[in-house]
Amino acid sequence: MLKNYNFCPQCAKPLNEEERGGQIRKVCPDKSCGFVYWNNPIPVVCAIVERDGHLILVQSIGWPKSWYALVTGFLERGEEPDEAVLREVKEETGLDAEIGSFVGMYKFYRRNQILMVYHVVAKEGEIVIDESELTGYKLVPIEEVQPWPAGTGIGLRDWLRTRGIERDFMEFPKS
Repeated sequence: MLKNYNFCPQCAKPLNEEERGGQIRKVCPDKSCGFVYWNNPIPVVCAIVERDGHLILVQSIGWPKSWYALVTGFLERGEEPDEAVLREVKEETGLDAEIGSFVGMYKFYRRNQILMVYHVVAKEGEIVIDESELTGYKLVPIEEVQPWPAGTGIGLRDWLRTRGIERDFMEFPKS
């Protein structure tokens, strides 16, 4: 994510801050260029991966050893969200899956993302994680999984509720 967008990517002029669409945005001063940095949210798909009464949670590279979460990935150009979530599950776990349900959309302001959360059911096969993105995975019985109070964890909590399971949010571990 580009945090310090100072120059126009079209004509290289320094950007000014001006009001556009009810907010202050970075705008190219060259009226013939017309570039506006809208900073729109990035669409991300998220999978609650169910397999044999368990959920598959993954650990991303660089995360603390105790942190596990849902399979996630960016929506690619020309993809439908339901196609993208199945692609991400295959890429990150090596498993084919099918859509169980769409859980909902959630904001994740810290990363400027909009999360589209799906419940997917993984088919049989060996779990083989993508070691370029992940350091591990764990299988957690559905009755024991505990959601976290941000982003994908809110979607997980909402999905658990559809199964009649009420869970408080866990505290984020320190490491």
